[in-house]
Amino acid sequence: MLDDDLSAFLDGCPVGVLATQSPDGSPRQSLVYFARHGEQLLISTLAGRLKARDVERTARASLCVMGHEPPYPSVTLSGPAEILTDGIGPATAAVAQRITGASEPPEPMSDEVLAEAGRVILAITVERVSAASYIPQASEGGG
Repeated sequence: MLDDDLSAFLDGCPVGVLATQSPDGSPRQSLVYFARHGEQLLISTLAGRLKARDVERTARASLCVMGHEPPYPSVTLSGPAEILTDGIGPATAAVAQRITGASEPPEPMSDEVLAEAGRVILAITVERVSAASYIPQASEGGG
């Protein structure tokens, strides 16, 4: 589903707008940092946040990612979503790397430490790619 050009675009954009559905059916959006692992988009959040509760209830989410240089490339990705609590140290570290811009991810924390802090991973498995506009080709951007 994610070709090389789209994967390169996503890997170059650390933030996106997450959309979930509130209990009354209205959309809810929030700006989030994310990391990509294959066909999954991984977001570190707190278990009690509305976005996490929405995903637990609906098992769906979408993420819109936009480049910040003209012509402002963008894409919306959606699919089944879940809240992960086991083995989330590497995913949490990958998101932290995107937040800090470090060349290497920090040492992954244990599930116990992350649970004490209330951290979870919201994972979206990309099922649909829509509204893809001006996605640069990997060959034009040097990879």
